[in-house]
Amino acid sequence: MQTIRSYLVVIEPQLMESLALKRAKEIASITQAHLHLLISDKEHDHTALLDVLTGTLKNEGYSVTSRQAWHENLHTTIIKEQQIKGCGLVIKQHVDDSTLRKILLTPEDWKLLRDCPAPVLLVRTSQTWKNSVALAAIDVGNGEEAHMALHKKIIDRGLRITSLTHGELHVVSAHPAPTLAVMDATYPIETEYEASYIAASKEFQSRFDISDERMHVKEGPADIIIQHVAKKLGATVTIIGTVARTGLSAALIGNTAEILIDKLECDILVLKPDDIVEQLEQKAADA
Repeated sequence: MQTIRSYLVVIEPQLMESLALKRAKEIASITQAHLHLLISDKEHDHTALLDVLTGTLKNEGYSVTSRQAWHENLHTTIIKEQQIKGCGLVIKQHVDDSTLRKILLTPEDWKLLRDCPAPVLLVRTSQTWKNSVALAAIDVGNGEEAHMALHKKIIDRGLRITSLTHGELHVVSAHPAPTLAVMDATYPIETEYEASYIAASKEFQSRFDISDERMHVKEGPADIIIQHVAKKLGATVTIIGTVARTGLSAALIGNTAEILIDKLECDILVLKPDDIVEQLEQKAADA
């Protein structure tokens, strides 16, 4: 995060406490990045609140600007402002949606993750990142070039975070059970699929210098495994990527990330590959 010079911080006046602003201050106090505060509300004037927040932040030594804007809806407003200001990271507090609401309406945070060209940090806790665990979620079994590039991006960002916070980076990877596994009750027989996954895991560890103690490869659904490992390690932030395919699917985020934002008890940072970022930037420019 030390290379990102400006953060867009979404301020939501209806919340009792802005965890997004608290996290932005913590990170910016280390990186010296600029904070741009945004309130998206077409019904009310929040000029006074923004004046108070910016004044307080300036007195505390932060570089800060602010704006109230509205473009159609919340996620569109955030993306337009991110593009206008050139912010390299969007920081927003996440509040769980009810199951019924998710059935009837696509959550705004899902839309933001799908369409925002910049990395999005959804904040769920006030726990400090200092001296804590950051968890990078990857799929070591996928050797596609796009996934490999995204893996590197996730690990690089995780290392930057833990370098700044004096924390420790762990890696989690989930793999599904082999369809035709042959197991003996007394002498387990490792299937070819499992052996291939283990080999890929070892290669990944060697490439990125990840010790056995910090590598967690488990069998099961990705969202459940990631949630379990994050909780077990007491991770304060989980870093996850999304790879779209071609055409319209390039704007869609994987279901795992969408599910995780309501399940994880820690912050979640979502990254995209460079080619998808370029497509989304073009989409935002054409809107």
